[in-house]
Amino acid sequence: MNVQKSSFNPDCCLCPRLASHLRQVHRRYPDYHARPVAPFGDPKAPLLIAGLAPGRHGANATGRPFTGDYAGKLLFRTLHRFGFASRPHPIHRPDGWQLVHCRITNAVKCLPPGNKPTTAEIRTCNRYLRSELAVLGKGSVILALGRIAHQAVLMALDYPISSHPFRHGQVHTLANGLRLVDCYHCSRYNTQTGRLTPEMFTNVFKKIVELIDISI
Repeated sequence: MNVQKSSFNPDCCLCPRLASHLRQVHRRYPDYHARPVAPFGDPKAPLLIAGLAPGRHGANATGRPFTGDYAGKLLFRTLHRFGFASRPHPIHRPDGWQLVHCRITNAVKCLPPGNKPTTAEIRTCNRYLRSELAVLGKGSVILALGRIAHQAVLMALDYPISSHPFRHGQVHTLANGLRLVDCYHCSRYNTQTGRLTPEMFTNVFKKIVELIDISI
């Protein structure tokens, strides 16, 4: 893997459309974080969860991945059940909530209009994900929530997108010792339509626990 390290920059404005959008959001919601959202948790944790991007009234408001997002409800409840979080319902920063053996990040660190980052924005932000993956220990697990996160991980590891197609529940063993686990995103749409049920999400985490040998 050709690693070009680029640590997270809380003042990043490399994507003009996203930077402009954040300024507009900040004017409308002056109490919101409305900046790039930093990853949360131990950088060398054996489980890295990769989502899509901050939600407007969730992570973009609180400044912490998935906190305040509808998608965080199922995620945090499941993390707590499997021992990866100190409690199931974080609310805001600072609230003392902690992750255990786990880190959460996003493929795109800034809120995109309509929750849809462009391909160019995903590529630009990929330098930060690349840096995060570079410090993971051998055998670590990456949980990709959704196809975009899955593809962003492959991009960061210099794998062709076609080499490992996204498939819910699939475990991809990568040449560098990392394991990539696919899951439908725990978004409002997916959970309310039944595309992703709590049972399906639980089954994905059972696989993860087996892979990193952490007891339920």
